[in-house]
Amino acid sequence: MSSIAQDRATGSAVDFLSKERTIAGPGFNRWLVPPAALAIHLCIGMAYGFSVFWLPLSKAVGISAPQACPNGTGFLGELVATGCDWRVSTLGWMYTLFFVFLGSSAAVFGGWLERAGPRKAGLVSMLCWCGGMLVSALGIHLHQFWLMLLGSGVIGGIGLGLGYISPVSTLIKWFPDRRGMATGMAIMGFGGGAMIGSPLAQLLMTRFATPTSVGVAETFVAMALLYALFMTAGALAYRVPAAGWKPAGWTPPAPAANAMIASRHVHLDNAHRTPQFWLVWAVLCLNVTAGIGVIGMASPMLQEVFGGRLIGVDAVIGALDATQAAQIAAIAAGFTGLLSLFNIGGRFFWASMSDRLGRKATYAIFFVLGTALYASAPSAGHAGSIALFTGAFCLILSMYGGGFATVPAYLADLFGTQFVGAIHGRLLTAWSVAGIFGPVIVNYLREFQIGHGVEKAQAYDTTMLILAALLVAGFICNLLIRPVAPKWQMSDEELGSARKLAHETVAAGTASAAVPAAASPVALVLIAWLAVGIPLAWGVAQTVAKAAILFQ
Repeated sequence: MSSIAQDRATGSAVDFLSKERTIAGPGFNRWLVPPAALAIHLCIGMAYGFSVFWLPLSKAVGISAPQACPNGTGFLGELVATGCDWRVSTLGWMYTLFFVFLGSSAAVFGGWLERAGPRKAGLVSMLCWCGGMLVSALGIHLHQFWLMLLGSGVIGGIGLGLGYISPVSTLIKWFPDRRGMATGMAIMGFGGGAMIGSPLAQLLMTRFATPTSVGVAETFVAMALLYALFMTAGALAYRVPAAGWKPAGWTPPAPAANAMIASRHVHLDNAHRTPQFWLVWAVLCLNVTAGIGVIGMASPMLQEVFGGRLIGVDAVIGALDATQAAQIAAIAAGFTGLLSLFNIGGRFFWASMSDRLGRKATYAIFFVLGTALYASAPSAGHAGSIALFTGAFCLILSMYGGGFATVPAYLADLFGTQFVGAIHGRLLTAWSVAGIFGPVIVNYLREFQIGHGVEKAQAYDTTMLILAALLVAGFICNLLIRPVAPKWQMSDEELGSARKLAHETVAAGTASAAVPAAASPVALVLIAWLAVGIPLAWGVAQTVAKAAILFQ
């Protein structure tokens, strides 16, 4: 191939990935965008399900039983040790890195995403997330934990951040009339990713396991290839509306109709200078801190609070025989599955409700109801009311998921839609902080109280009251949020310059040249939704089957 031909081929590839080539023309069906976002979020959402690999990896050397490292081997020693197995607590650091790098990469690359567009960001997310899994597979094969941390933790974490925020701005611009519902659909996928990925990983590990391998490395490779296919399809399906586009027949509400919805946009460089940004940051951080610690301790919490009462035996968890303990563990797994269903369902339900109630009112419900539920949970546990205890935490987890799904629309209301994806990326540093403090509060307080003679059944009482106090603080922060002052809002000239830098065209301009004007076929919309709906339905069915044991 000549140099001229090579240059043309390279230029064509670059043009295809450019934001200008993703601008939709007349007739494009906006309902094709949510399944594209779901295709990516359902894949990266497996980050929530990585704990399914911990026990098999903890015996990757010993195979039938863990091969402990020599006494005195610390964390740094485990990074490079090849002759002994990793501890579950060590493997858990990958989970921590996921959310640290998710938040930090979303903050760092959010501005680039607004300029590059969702297609390019989605493809980079795919390369990082799936490439990270392949690096981790190599780390498992060589038994080098530092490679796993680099692969899935760091590189994969960057992919998480880019994949998580890539559809946010696009969906909000496509659905100005239903901002909460639109972001709820996508972020629902992130909560549901583990419902698909965890049972799939179990099936693959069983298939690939041999007398000399626990099958995790092979599972990583298979899932990376499958995820690459889905994420690429999702990224290539992204389209953005032309600047100023609005649904047919929809009229933007007058500014006086809802003072909390801005009629102008705030620049990314100014958003973090406003008190509103930091108040919403605190609102998200406090809501997530209260919920994320419970997610990590849901199974042992139920077992330790109720013990044998879960199976009609009046005995604490430590007094049960092996058969009874196995029955309790199965019920606790069902409890965890039930929480997952409410987590994913709450993302869509609460975000959609916020379109009617308003974002501020929705968060007020989260904090008032959540405070009451956390404060009453210890009483339900001591009274032996499994139904009340379970119901309380199902509602709590629905509001935990709802908080994630509602916050992008909250930001769009306050700061406008021009930079909402990048502003959301910076806000996700609150998730990184919560991902550290939430588990610390729940885990270390439990250990501290048990170490000081408190019975396991009562070790969570103080923790629940502290989490309730966090939600009270969140309620106050939410109460203080007011509309952004006009001095921070962009003029028409500044907005025009920002759109030019973001490679945007106006609705009446050249948008129709990017995509044919013919309307998107209804069959294409149906196929797109089936492509993500069938795996999601399978994951939900698997989770429901696991949760059904609670009602037997």
